[in-house]
Amino acid sequence: MSVTTRPVPQVRIAPPSFKRPLIMTLASLVLGSIFVLLAPADQQTTFVFNLGDTLVALPDWVVSSRLAATGFALAALACSAIAWPINTRRGSLFFPAVGVGFFLVMSFLSWVGADEVLPVTGLLQGSLLLAVPLVFGAMAGVLSERAGVININIEGQLLVGAFLGAVVGSLLANAYLGLLAAPVAGALMGLLLAVFATRYFVDQVVVGVVLNVLAVGLTGFLYSRFLTEDADLWNNPEVLPTIAVPVLSEIPILGPILFDQNVIVYLMYVVVVAVQVALFKTRWGLRLRSVGEHPEAADSVGIRVNRTRFRAVVLAGAVAGLGGAFFTLGSVGAFGREMTAGNGFIALAAVIFGRWNPIGALAAALLFGFADNLQNVLSIIGSPIPSQFLLMLPYVVTILAVVGLVGKVRAPGADGIPFKKS
Repeated sequence: MSVTTRPVPQVRIAPPSFKRPLIMTLASLVLGSIFVLLAPADQQTTFVFNLGDTLVALPDWVVSSRLAATGFALAALACSAIAWPINTRRGSLFFPAVGVGFFLVMSFLSWVGADEVLPVTGLLQGSLLLAVPLVFGAMAGVLSERAGVININIEGQLLVGAFLGAVVGSLLANAYLGLLAAPVAGALMGLLLAVFATRYFVDQVVVGVVLNVLAVGLTGFLYSRFLTEDADLWNNPEVLPTIAVPVLSEIPILGPILFDQNVIVYLMYVVVVAVQVALFKTRWGLRLRSVGEHPEAADSVGIRVNRTRFRAVVLAGAVAGLGGAFFTLGSVGAFGREMTAGNGFIALAAVIFGRWNPIGALAAALLFGFADNLQNVLSIIGSPIPSQFLLMLPYVVTILAVVGLVGKVRAPGADGIPFKKS
């Protein structure tokens, strides 16, 4: 009796894609060459690292503009060269990509800062502050989309959080009470999104857009009706004070940036860590991710899919509302019509750029915040770049980051797909 055996199928492993190393190499060559050629050989760039009182006073760095631009461009090219063998071994290109970006930015600053003084620590501190609402918005996006609900409504949640935070902080003459009210407003906006998305199964993108319009219209009406009529009563909240962490705030460079901030910035650190740990280290996070990836399988083991999604979206709204409070209680000290200015959509781009991971979304939000603050600093020092291009810079960086660096990414499997239990 003969036994017939079936041939074992051969598994073909697709060759690694060289798109990202190629992009990094071309960017290093092209942009680096431009910065070197434009940097004047007879001028110097001064990099200042001191900001406030620190344990050690770092000396200013005065360098030849062209020489510095050349050195940084070559360093970026070296990082892109390292990416090729790492990519062949299918390793992570995170650190080579960060190196390319960092050295290209330094080469760029060497050019635009010729015969000028560049406050490096101040630039980074301002970048962090501008990234705060983006980080909160990105964490909100990660929470809701990991649960399977597309959150286009981040912009509206930031806006209502800023509004209610300002109003409560003004009426009660206490910025901390306004800070408590802001996430309530965001949660209520998230509640509307959750009801329409998980109870009535309305298209989530359409609902998000409509709720954004609702937030703009409602806050605009109340602003005109009350806040402009009696601004001292309704729209004059205290700005949260800066709290310097002893010892840590005196560390050179990092101290003034990370540990000499107001309470909203410190809450941002807590929220990022909490979201990361909750999503990937707890049973709650496993359940939430399961309803976003494969709701049918989650339902088969007894997880109530729509209830889990409902709660995640409301929680996401509260997180975004807390970020909205930064606009009024953390920086400006007053509410302005449509003052979020598209930050919710940039936060949504950070979610995609970060591949729906809290740490990745944090890095993307910081990048966009840096691009936003960079155009402010360059405008102040008198950059040779036209002001119109500087205003475009944050949005151009957002588009290039999402399209050029992310490439093909996979969203949660059931993101945007309503679950109707049969």
